[in-house]
Amino acid sequence: MTGTSAQDGAGERHFGHGPELVETPEPGSEPAKKAWPEKQKGPVLLRREQVGTGTTDQRLLDTTGPTDWLHTDPWRVWRITSEFVEGFGALAELPTAVSVFGSARTPVDSPEYAAGVAIGRALAEAGYAVITGGGPGAMEAANRGASDAGGLSVGLGIELPFEQGLNEFVDLGLNFRYFFVRKTMFVKYAQGFVVLPGGLGTLDELFEALTLVQTKKVTRFPVILFGSAYWSGLVAWLRDTLVAQGKASPADLELFHVTDEIDEVLKILADSRRPSNGTAV
Repeated sequence: MTGTSAQDGAGERHFGHGPELVETPEPGSEPAKKAWPEKQKGPVLLRREQVGTGTTDQRLLDTTGPTDWLHTDPWRVWRITSEFVEGFGALAELPTAVSVFGSARTPVDSPEYAAGVAIGRALAEAGYAVITGGGPGAMEAANRGASDAGGLSVGLGIELPFEQGLNEFVDLGLNFRYFFVRKTMFVKYAQGFVVLPGGLGTLDELFEALTLVQTKKVTRFPVILFGSAYWSGLVAWLRDTLVAQGKASPADLELFHVTDEIDEVLKILADSRRPSNGTAV
């Protein structure tokens, strides 16, 4: 039951959904007014202690009011939404693209940096846009190679506690507050990943991509590990520990490729875009 009534000898008393007593109006008279404050705030109904002062418009226009609301979760939802909108708008017309990952700590005079430049150049010459995290090291190398070859060099930066910024070889750059928004852009607008030697951030992107492929959230999405000497230990652990103990399927080892040859990188990417009938996607 949602309500009760009782007889007290003096007349009938009615109770609503709560304990408040509601007087029975005389026939033809106006209903008795509620004894508590009530306020409609958009679609939300507020009563009693929940009723505050001021309106939404007032808070919007009052420049001298408190600013704590800027740090609340509802406001963060709008910032997150705006990052998705800005990212989708900026990247929607990208040509076929490949995301290249690698360490921000890769020295400029290292073989790994030279490999990143060569990969970026080869991808651009093959008609791909090159997307990186926009930072220094291996990311800069891939952007540099793409830029040198006249291709489109894209950098998707991230707000970090320490200063980083986008490298000078980025033609189209976006900076994100939220990692998960940035990750969406890496996958949504790329047809594959090329992963150079890197640290925790690189591994994060690598295993996120492998999980998406394994669960078929993305299809025809090659993940290429470049540099067999660097990646061999990880591959051995995946095979001899993860798969051997039943934590993953042997088929999961086929979700990625390991190579030292740029020509093989291009071939794997090209093959992934051809369905079984031989027609390019």
